[in-house]
Amino acid sequence: MTSNFDCQLFVIGGGSGGVRAARIAANLGARVLIAESFRYGGTCVIRGCVPKKLLVYASHYAQEFADAAGFGWSVPPATFSWPKLIAAKDAEISKLSAMYEKNLQAAGVQVLQGAARVLDTHTVEVNGQRIRAEHILVATGGTPFLPQLPGIEHAITSNEVFNLPAQPKRVLIVGGGYIAVEFAGIFHGLGSEVTLAYRGEQILRGFDDDLRSHLHDEMAQKGIRILLHTDVTGIEELPDASLQVALRNAAQQGDSVSASQAVLQGASEVASVGVFDAVLYATGRIPNTQGMGLAEAGVALDKTGGVVVDAYGHSSVPSIHAVGDVTNRIALTPVAIREGAALAQTLFGAAPTAADLTTVPSAVFSQPQIGTVGLTEAQALAKVAQIDIYRANFRAMGRGLAGGKERTLVKLIVDSASQRVLGAHMVGDDAAEIIQSLAVAIRMGATKADFDATVALHPTSAEEFVTLKEKTTRSRPAQANA
Repeated sequence: MTSNFDCQLFVIGGGSGGVRAARIAANLGARVLIAESFRYGGTCVIRGCVPKKLLVYASHYAQEFADAAGFGWSVPPATFSWPKLIAAKDAEISKLSAMYEKNLQAAGVQVLQGAARVLDTHTVEVNGQRIRAEHILVATGGTPFLPQLPGIEHAITSNEVFNLPAQPKRVLIVGGGYIAVEFAGIFHGLGSEVTLAYRGEQILRGFDDDLRSHLHDEMAQKGIRILLHTDVTGIEELPDASLQVALRNAAQQGDSVSASQAVLQGASEVASVGVFDAVLYATGRIPNTQGMGLAEAGVALDKTGGVVVDAYGHSSVPSIHAVGDVTNRIALTPVAIREGAALAQTLFGAAPTAADLTTVPSAVFSQPQIGTVGLTEAQALAKVAQIDIYRANFRAMGRGLAGGKERTLVKLIVDSASQRVLGAHMVGDDAAEIIQSLAVAIRMGATKADFDATVALHPTSAEEFVTLKEKTTRSRPAQANA
């Protein structure tokens, strides 16, 4: 490091990607500083994956208490305390955040608390202090997107939902992505009345269509109201602090939010009004780059503010780099961690390293749970001429004895020509745990014959993946081949 710089790497953002890059760079001998404006741990630890999963666990107990009777247990009436859950969650998050800081310091990283702004290609300002860095890493993640509409200030996002002082009894969730369906399951499991409104034709856009429709049906039979093709046009706070929400349904489904509300028929749309205790917006996230000075420093940004980078995390400015959600690519914590590690190796290791993201598994902690890896049916047909599809739809053993109706779906997508498994998808108990293991096989290029030759582990839901026999063959439409 020359005398012109105070450090070799300055990391902006103390989330998963930034922390991993900082620690590895320091272990490789670099002088590293990191700044975080909120709490170390980032979105995942503070207001994302970790607290959400804790709430998911909590929301399962009502169903498990109910199921216990089918197995001979007599369970006294259970009560639930939202404040106790949030307090326990807060204690766990505080412990994890402190651990992130401790691990950074143990690696030799200088930890700063404050918002960092890029002044030029090598200068960062934090709390009025200017720091010269040979390399700057932007790892500030994403932030919830809120549309502009009357009364939007009354809505909450995934940033605020974990700290509500009381559990809302009537919740409207706006959106159809993984955050929306996960919180629909959380609040429903905890006893709230849940309505989910989504402007699209089906929830979970981008996932395999069979998974989307299966989860929709399972959520609906549990009692979650799902309104498709539905927009919110306004939110008004009433004198009792409840929220009156105006909805517009351009598809003319005519499904009002509340039976006590009047439905106004229009020429081309249906309008309705509902009253809720909370309105949670889960309509996507955008890169968190506002006011950081990146564009002024010459960094190319995409239309949503994401830092445009190459495979190695380099931006259009040679000294400025980015990893994780702020790049607007694959918004998953393990991806940010891989990208952060690869960038540190590229800058301070033996050779340039790109994160291998060819087969990335993902999970949706909905109820029931989704696990998926590889290509969807639509993606597979866009890539190869013909595919074989294997499915099983069944009620898991434990559900049957408890009298439950929930069904599990498993699906394999296979290239007809090579017989290589292109995708594995599941909706049901332990889907994420099962798909994580299958991801190894699919990344290694396993064929359907490899799956068939594997002895089943019985009785499990996972065994269905190695016992699937009946197939449906689908070909790419003729016009797609032209």
